[in-house]
Amino acid sequence: MGPDMATAAAAAARAPQTTSRPLRAWQQAALAQYEEASPKDFLVTATPGAGKTTFALTLAARLLSRREVARVIVVAPTDHLRLQWAEAADAMGIVLDPNLTNAVGPVRAGTQGYVTTYAQVAGKPMLHAARATAVKSLVILDEVHHAGDGLSWGEAVEEAYGMAARRLCLTGTPFRTKPDERIPFVRYEEDTFEGEAGGLVSRADYTYGYKEALADNVVRPVVFAAYTGTSRWRNSAGEVVAASLSEAGTKSVEMQAWRTALDPKGQWVPHVIAAMDDRITHLREEGGMPDAAGLILASDQDDARDYAKIVRRVTGKAPELILSDDPKASKKIERFATGSARIAVCVRMISEGVDVPRAAVLAWMTSYRTPLFFAQAVGRVVRSRASHESATVFLPAVRPLLSLAASMEEQRNHVMPPPRTQPDAELEALDLPPREPREGEMKQWEALEADARFAHVLHGGTAHTGEGRAATVVAPEEEDFLGIPGLLTPEQTASLLAKRDEELRLRIAQSHRADADDFMVVEDHPDEDDAGRSWRDAAELRREINKLVNRVAARTSQPQAVVHTQLRQQVPGPPSASASVDVLRARRERLRTML
Repeated sequence: MGPDMATAAAAAARAPQTTSRPLRAWQQAALAQYEEASPKDFLVTATPGAGKTTFALTLAARLLSRREVARVIVVAPTDHLRLQWAEAADAMGIVLDPNLTNAVGPVRAGTQGYVTTYAQVAGKPMLHAARATAVKSLVILDEVHHAGDGLSWGEAVEEAYGMAARRLCLTGTPFRTKPDERIPFVRYEEDTFEGEAGGLVSRADYTYGYKEALADNVVRPVVFAAYTGTSRWRNSAGEVVAASLSEAGTKSVEMQAWRTALDPKGQWVPHVIAAMDDRITHLREEGGMPDAAGLILASDQDDARDYAKIVRRVTGKAPELILSDDPKASKKIERFATGSARIAVCVRMISEGVDVPRAAVLAWMTSYRTPLFFAQAVGRVVRSRASHESATVFLPAVRPLLSLAASMEEQRNHVMPPPRTQPDAELEALDLPPREPREGEMKQWEALEADARFAHVLHGGTAHTGEGRAATVVAPEEEDFLGIPGLLTPEQTASLLAKRDEELRLRIAQSHRADADDFMVVEDHPDEDDAGRSWRDAAELRREINKLVNRVAARTSQPQAVVHTQLRQQVPGPPSASASVDVLRARRERLRTML
């Protein structure tokens, strides 16, 4: 036996056979299934927060103790997760080196393996192949869908670990793959959702979904609080367009309204940040979570920096700003996870795998909308520490996100596509975007303003607006338990959020006026006085219409977007955000007849 084999064997002998804490039922079942089959490849799909790391390391410890393998290699998506895996392994008596680089050949003596990243494997796949075959190795591919981020990564993973003794693949949610971009070591089946073939979906050997985890008190129940609002922007033709987040007719208009709402200069972002901060305060003071914290997901680093300034202006306290190109990013994540800061603003650094158990509130201020990213990001706030805890996700009231939120309450074995509420053709026919000018006439797109208002709480696929009968029976003492499962109905929860919304609106208006000179947009109008009166009348009518739509939606158990669509069919015209006063009055009267 060579020195490398002797070192590995000695290290394996020191590995524990069990974890220091009891395994969850799903972990025991998955381990039993693995050991019965003793497979070369095994894919586990377990909802974020369920304990995939503990499962994987327990399996590693057992294989090491029985000398079925002599080395453990973990491949993670990010450098920060390398440290997280190494620390978790160390707590279980497994020494994994998180700092081994491609410049170093052999695995360091005194360790039982190492943690690397997909990018490092792609850099020198043959080096990692040599490490994985020098002794019998268990390769743990964390969030294995990352091997499909590029063809070179998938090819590198296959080249590096094709000859490894054992491979354990982990993911937080099922994933889809194009036929020509298969991820190594994953079994697939045809994607035939709604009878449309052409793609592939992963087939797990063991699946533990969100619903099972919720029933086992492994994860927190999630309350999705949707916020709508009117967005106004100038398109590339120089035309001013206005639309409601929850009423936009076409996908194109919806995306532009969404993009405008997320602009830091508007009022939608500070309003939702204030609601988020209010929720954190409640959890800390009344919800039994004195260390509760929130995460804000931004689309890019510029938005993240601007959002951080807004957090400081609205809350009076600076957030933790975590950016991927910051060399101190990992230390900032660790400081936030173990500290007392209320809010962290990030782009994608905390969207996957990072463990921040005290984070219970998430503000979705990004344009990302894939099922995989949504599940991973929401997974950052669902890890349960006690049975009374719950999570709250604040999000724009747009169809792609509301569909993804609804899908979290359904168990889908392999694929999680957004369910369609109406045929795409019908949606596209509602409101065609204006014709774009020819090349040379293009003007830069510009966000003008956006407001925000509470729309509804999503529960069981139904929008609860707070306008229903259940809202009238909320006793003052019950408000202290907002969000705690079993004590308030979804309608009561919505009622309380709606009640707080007007207070937050005033708070943000005062904060926003302080920066009015920086953000105000002034447009010329030939009849300024008439325009002013018309604008105020229209704004008041829109508020009345939104309240009436909420009541109709609650009474008929229909989504608000469907009620808006029916209203526009019965009273033709542009969306309410840009409709005339006469059209708005006609729609208000029509809604009154529906109650």
